[in-house]
Amino acid sequence: MTDDKTMTIREMCEAFGVTPRTLRFYEAKELLFPIREGQKRLFTKRDRARLKLILRGKRFGFSLEEIRQLLDLYDMGDQQQTQLQATYDIALQRLNDMIAQRDELNSAIEDLKEQLKWGEKVLTTMISPKKAAE
Repeated sequence: MTDDKTMTIREMCEAFGVTPRTLRFYEAKELLFPIREGQKRLFTKRDRARLKLILRGKRFGFSLEEIRQLLDLYDMGDQQQTQLQATYDIALQRLNDMIAQRDELNSAIEDLKEQLKWGEKVLTTMISPKKAAE
């Protein structure tokens, strides 16, 4: 595939592991801007780059609105400095949120392990007298 080649919706789906519905949704949300030829959508190199960033942003937990705003900063004319700074700031906040979520999850896991140990002891004492009685 050459860089200037447009891709059909099917080719985009295969290349990025998404569904046609996903691509149409991103188009409706003004995240992608394929060329329309009748009912046919043709995606450009820019669309491919944007989709790659959208999918990466989603993986990191960015909202679609955050992603759209960041993508819109690309054309500021400042060699993407504004876009990079905004992306960095949002990513740093997201990282802090993810670390906090992980810590909460680790705490919940430890609590659940303790509850399971307690439950196992209670069940063992309940089962042992029955077996002794048999």
